[in-house]
Amino acid sequence: MEGENLAKERTRHPVINGIIDLTAGAVGGAACVIIGQPCDTVKVKLQTFPALYRGVADCFCRTWKQTGVRGLYQGTGAALLANAGENAILFACYGTCQKIVSHTLGLDSQQQLSPLHSALAGSLAAVVSSVVLCPTELVKCRLQAHTEMRTLGRTPLNAGSSSWSVVRSVLRSEGPLGLLQGLTSTWLREVPGYFFFFGGYEVCRSFLMPPGGDHLDAMSLLVSGGVGGAAFWLAVYPIDSVKTRIQVQTMSGPQPGFTAMFLQIVRGEGVGALYRGLTPTVFRAFPANGALFLAYEWTKRALGEAASTTRNSTE
Repeated sequence: MEGENLAKERTRHPVINGIIDLTAGAVGGAACVIIGQPCDTVKVKLQTFPALYRGVADCFCRTWKQTGVRGLYQGTGAALLANAGENAILFACYGTCQKIVSHTLGLDSQQQLSPLHSALAGSLAAVVSSVVLCPTELVKCRLQAHTEMRTLGRTPLNAGSSSWSVVRSVLRSEGPLGLLQGLTSTWLREVPGYFFFFGGYEVCRSFLMPPGGDHLDAMSLLVSGGVGGAAFWLAVYPIDSVKTRIQVQTMSGPQPGFTAMFLQIVRGEGVGALYRGLTPTVFRAFPANGALFLAYEWTKRALGEAASTTRNSTE
């Protein structure tokens, strides 16, 4: 069964495989946002305003009290665009990078790659996907921090609270390049982060794969995806904290670069400030990234079977 499925994938046109990866990645990204957005909102608030909240529970309850469910899902539109776009590009590039790595190593197919080699392919794919992610994540973070920025008087009172109003504000005050604020920080997070993300997923997947099987059941996919997501955040969370500060606080004026912001946080608030919000992030990682890989693998499998059926019917 495994050899048969792999043979079908290899005989499909590369463009078809790319479209399947692109679509499955987008579906997976959307599932990740729907499951994990409330925890992500708490994470962003704790990273940006560590002095305003006593902890995760306080931030969650106060956000719920002030703005209800809508507040916890603030920025969901931008997050859906960010994650669907990023994961579509990420998984499409991941498949291509796996082929590049396997060719470089002289292997017959990408299925022969070890988890370490797949992790390296994930890092390469993140270089491209970060360019798509950065602008949409900037909008998402600013929307999530909108209430606090207005309370602190760091944004105009008439500033809009929709995705398009944020985009217009950035273009008006910072120009097109303003949408790429935090790109360096995003690369610093994504490239090593996706090494651990795909590495953790592939290692866990190899342990849970049944003998002679070619795909995991739902629970195994959820666990493998959760392990990959947790490995990502545990490896690069301090970098994400610096990135969030840069992207949000540029609303109130120019901010220092990555190194200067990093030193500013450590000197002014201590190393612990770099890890504010880690608990809800790791908590979110298991269901959200589990849903991502479950949706990705099932969508990819369904589209692959549909493509094979269509091709057989036309021959």
